[in-house]
Amino acid sequence: MSRAERIRDALRALTLVHLDVIDESHMHSVPEGAESHFKLVVVSEAFRGQGRVQRQRAINGLLKDELAHGLHALSFTTFTPEEWSEAPSVAASPKCLGGSKADG
Repeated sequence: MSRAERIRDALRALTLVHLDVIDESHMHSVPEGAESHFKLVVVSEAFRGQGRVQRQRAINGLLKDELAHGLHALSFTTFTPEEWSEAPSVAASPKCLGGSKADG
């Protein structure tokens, strides 16, 4: 099972309305197939009444095993269904400047 599939499975606990799991490892100086850098867009009723920190803790808690076993970088944006309907997009990720990519 791929890391993306494991992330999807772990986040199902949030009763998802929408989920994007984007493997951005190819944008970084890591071996091909590393599955180490991910960006998430998570929309759930579970976030209703929660602030940003509570939402971050929920995601990090659900993904603690992945973070402990090779998930090097994780960015995510969380929304309630209403927030998502008002602005259904997120900013593009910046280019990686670390490792050998900074030398180019």
